[in-house]
Amino acid sequence: MTNNIKALLATTALFFSTQALANSGCAFDEKQEGFIATCSEEKQEVILTGQVASQTLVTELEEFTHGYKEYQVDTAAITPLKGIKEPTEIVVIIGTWCPDCHRETPRFIRIMEEVNNPNIKVTYIGVDRKKQDPEGLAAQYEFTRIPTFIVMQKGEEVGRIIERPETSLEIDLAKILN
Repeated sequence: MTNNIKALLATTALFFSTQALANSGCAFDEKQEGFIATCSEEKQEVILTGQVASQTLVTELEEFTHGYKEYQVDTAAITPLKGIKEPTEIVVIIGTWCPDCHRETPRFIRIMEEVNNPNIKVTYIGVDRKKQDPEGLAAQYEFTRIPTFIVMQKGEEVGRIIERPETSLEIDLAKILN
């Protein structure tokens, strides 16, 4: 094999291996180890686990604060959410280390503040890089990607949004609860 062909093959292999890494998101696979399973660059970071208050996320964690302040809620899309009469619980499983959570969780917090419906209760559960928390709160729910928004009524799951909404958080939540 010529040196040019060897170089081309090596470059192609490197390209596809970095694409797999770049597209891995915050997936959880027990066979993954090391930096491939982390979904963010290695750095000193705060990892909150267990039940977490929404205000802690948006006031104490820079990655969440910016998205919270900047997000503009689609007020027309949340109108159906304001009218929900059925007691509804939404469990949000997040990783304070996860870029997808940095993007979606602050948006969701803003949406819930705008909805301001006492019939909707939201619980945030933080997990570590192994998708666990010391109290085992997240273990009650089957999930592989984060953030996972689990919507429940009458103790039964009626829908979920995994990692990112199909259209928007507002529209997807309204579809689930319609």
